[in-house]
Amino acid sequence: MSLIPEFEVGVWNAWIFMLIVLLTCPFFIRFANRRVISSQEEEFNSLSRSNKTLFCSSKYIIFIATAYSIFLPLKIGSIWFYVGVPIALLGLVGMIVVMANWANSPPNEPITKGFYRYSRHPMYVTYFLVFLGTSIATASWLFVLFLILFTVGTVAFADFEEKGCLEQYGDIYREYMDKTPRWIGIPKSKVNKSL
Repeated sequence: MSLIPEFEVGVWNAWIFMLIVLLTCPFFIRFANRRVISSQEEEFNSLSRSNKTLFCSSKYIIFIATAYSIFLPLKIGSIWFYVGVPIALLGLVGMIVVMANWANSPPNEPITKGFYRYSRHPMYVTYFLVFLGTSIATASWLFVLFLILFTVGTVAFADFEEKGCLEQYGDIYREYMDKTPRWIGIPKSKVNKSL
């Protein structure tokens, strides 16, 4: 890792991973629009300016990172490459599975199947893995900075999203929150309340 970021246009650059991330955005937006929570727009407008900025900047980081990735060579043949690529691929495969989870769930119910059994925010987890893997595979401190900015924004916004889901789905979502970790983990088993 060097202090001066590398800029080199090439076929074997980080854009390979980031292009896939960028291409999933329209599909995610399409599925997300089926689940629009009417009060969320009003609630978003009531957020403080710093929270809005944090949320929006975390989303724009994906586009900025994709643009930068065009000029960011992978460290092919190095340990960085062999450690980072599997992590990025795991994130990309996870992202596709999460999209399938969205596509196959009824729009009037919370998504609780698939990767949503292990995380209430698996899309953010998969984005994190792609950014982390790309950061390692390119040995780029600048990409690590993108990872940090994206993560801070998504962590801050997770509360907002969960509040909207609680409003829309009520006790069903509250039960889901009680048994499913926010980021990643093993779901808590259901306790038989009749005992």
